[in-house]
Amino acid sequence: MHWQPGDVVALRYVTTDRRIEMAWPCRVVRDTEAQLALFIAAGSRYKAGPKRSASQKLADPRNAAPPHEHTWRNDALRLMFPGACHSVSLFWERSGATRRLLRYFVNLEEPFRRTAVGFDTQDHTLDVVVTPELACSWRDEAEFEDHVALGFYTRELAANVRAEGQRVIDAIVRGDHPCLRGWPQWSPEPGWPLPAIPEAWATTTAASWERARWAYGAS
Repeated sequence: MHWQPGDVVALRYVTTDRRIEMAWPCRVVRDTEAQLALFIAAGSRYKAGPKRSASQKLADPRNAAPPHEHTWRNDALRLMFPGACHSVSLFWERSGATRRLLRYFVNLEEPFRRTAVGFDTQDHTLDVVVTPELACSWRDEAEFEDHVALGFYTRELAANVRAEGQRVIDAIVRGDHPCLRGWPQWSPEPGWPLPAIPEAWATTTAASWERARWAYGAS
């Protein structure tokens, strides 16, 4: 099933044991066989726990769902691609009727899966930050290596994550990544109100990645 433009869905980060780590209310902009575009409006209330290092994740108790609610700061359009291990978010700052593109943010992650309430994926820690002028830089490299060293990610996954990130960087530098095809000029519908996260965000069964054992080992 594909969602229609304007539908409100939940985008969730889910763990291998099907806990929910983060959840956002998103408005569907596009949902096709080639591309998924989700809008997260500034001011939206989303669910998340505190950001933790790999060692903190080992030591801290695990919550079934994120315990806190936060306010999203800037308009973001998240572009996701079926079967791809990355997404690209475009962030804008609003000032009255004026919008300014702040950055592109490449998130290395599991390919998304569809659920009855929206979409599930999981973050792979390593990111790429891209300026409006398309200068690229890696982000959270040390944190990523800690996750590998402490057994959260297999060496095979780590190599794939880095290779995926480099492919995206190369495509952006060449100017042919899909995130550059008209999306920097995109604007949300002016009549869209702030969406609330769907009620079933915490109760809908998480959709696991079929390559989880390869990616994360037996744990």
